[in-house]
Amino acid sequence: MSILDHIHEPSDLRALDHEQLVQLSEEIREFLIEKISKTGGHLSPNLGIVELTLAIHRAFDSPRDRIIWDVGHQAYVHKIVTGRRDGFDRLRTFGGLSGYPSREESVHDWVENSHASTSLSYALGHALTNPDYWTVAVIGDGALTGGMAYEALSHIAVAKPRRLVIVVNDNGRSYDHTVGGLATLANLAHYRFDPRYEWAKRSVGRILKGLPLVGETADELATRFKEALKQILEPSTVFDALGLKYSGRIDGHDIPLLEETFARAKEYDEPVIVHVVTEKGAGYEPAIQDEVDRLHGVGSFDIATGKPVKSELKLTDVVGRALADAAERYPDLVGISAAMISSTGLKAMADAHPDRVIDTGIAEQHAVTLAAGMAMAGKRPVVAIYSSFLQRAFDQIVTDVALHGLPVTFLIDRAGITGPDGPSHHGVFDLSYLRLVPGLVVGAPADATELCAMIETALDHDGPIAIRYPKHAAAGLPSLPVPPLPIGVWEELRQGDDVLVLATGRMVETAQKAAAALEADGITCGVVNARWVKPLDERLVDWVSAYPRVVTLEDNVVAGGFGAAVAEALSGTGLGGRLSMVGIPDRFLPFGSAADVMTSVGLDPDGVAQRIRSLVES
Repeated sequence: MSILDHIHEPSDLRALDHEQLVQLSEEIREFLIEKISKTGGHLSPNLGIVELTLAIHRAFDSPRDRIIWDVGHQAYVHKIVTGRRDGFDRLRTFGGLSGYPSREESVHDWVENSHASTSLSYALGHALTNPDYWTVAVIGDGALTGGMAYEALSHIAVAKPRRLVIVVNDNGRSYDHTVGGLATLANLAHYRFDPRYEWAKRSVGRILKGLPLVGETADELATRFKEALKQILEPSTVFDALGLKYSGRIDGHDIPLLEETFARAKEYDEPVIVHVVTEKGAGYEPAIQDEVDRLHGVGSFDIATGKPVKSELKLTDVVGRALADAAERYPDLVGISAAMISSTGLKAMADAHPDRVIDTGIAEQHAVTLAAGMAMAGKRPVVAIYSSFLQRAFDQIVTDVALHGLPVTFLIDRAGITGPDGPSHHGVFDLSYLRLVPGLVVGAPADATELCAMIETALDHDGPIAIRYPKHAAAGLPSLPVPPLPIGVWEELRQGDDVLVLATGRMVETAQKAAAALEADGITCGVVNARWVKPLDERLVDWVSAYPRVVTLEDNVVAGGFGAAVAEALSGTGLGGRLSMVGIPDRFLPFGSAADVMTSVGLDPDGVAQRIRSLVES
């Protein structure tokens, strides 16, 4: 029986010697590679954090001590040692094991959110409220590029809570290579809480206080001398400027060293930062050799090669090729993304025009206002970003882009139900929060051809425009460039007598399938591709007038979404009573395949057909 078979809770780790811990680390990596090769998931972040996770759980007593994982996609090892190993056969499947920490799964999980740069704020809240227990925040160097992390660090430096340990997991990457000052400055590695330094500092202070001084007090001179000593031994860092204790750069795969460092950190009655260096993808050569993102997030793959079991063209790939093509024709076009150049399709353009694609790090707010500044200066910025991440920059969209009427294009990937990444990643709010912004055009293409056409429209539009599209396969790559689509003009796909279905985005295909199924029951539906959510088509009232019943169909929350826009437009016409809105219900949706989640809320073709059938029969 393997050592892993005996690990059911964190306390089981404390009985192991060094050789057993080394063997356990190898077994965990083999387990992760085998399971993730079948289910997909976040592979390399977890391979890189095995020893660090074991050391944290040996040094601290979870769940009494609180371990908070920033982003959470590196928490698989934590799940294994806290009794959830058997659930990995159903990792990220509907009703199975979450790919992120989950408060519903375990008392060892404190945070549901899987967005970056939040752990320090959570941790400070815990440390201030529960000073008798240790709080450990594990944050990557990529997440430290987010402004929220700096806000929390600044507050931590002032609040100085007891028993707070911040573990900086430095692997040089977020999705791709980490960008920003912290990444390029080896300064992160230069600060220390070496006992010899602390002893020297205290000794100098005592000596200087015993000297007769004129002009400067002994305390002032001691402070200046200690600062000079620090500069001789190690250059200053941002942590030094904040007055935070810092371990220095240590090997994140050396368990004895990690445990010794955590023990020393516990000696201080103030916040301590432990900076560890790990290798993303450690122990799996295909991940280490992958130059794109080290196999950061994968679908099912072949273990021997690391290659995906199946590879299909995605709408993200279509966007990438369309932008690369457009960049040849629009010399002022620039691409901007927040640490996700490859994941949002900008890599092809970056390869061809590296000086025209900008990675801001995990800093969505900055990315949007950066685009505003570049637009003011004459560029045509395209901000490529996931729907659920863009909502972090809502204020910047409103006041920095839209208020100035700037020609910034937002390409919003992962809109609607995304699938296995779960509630924090479903992009089901964007139509609601974008639709209310004055002057912002909002498009939702039904397929790859419309997506490319809307990009062409956006690049000639003299104002802000947002185009949202799902994590979805594309039938093929259209011949580029595709002629632009006129803003605010919908497409009538099907005529009927009983019900008019106004569908937007991916739901257009669903509407057509539902209409075909209903026709067999003698119910005929008109279907309109409402590809522009803002502005609406001026023919809306005429279409609605021709049908006794109207259904809006969207993969956004009903509150404030496309259906709400139609209801507002019909207000005062006397036609509003004909309208029924079908979309995402008022609750957070679980993880699972997109198809399973859509079915669970009745947004699959059969579910939509049944909703319409019931409407007609009633």
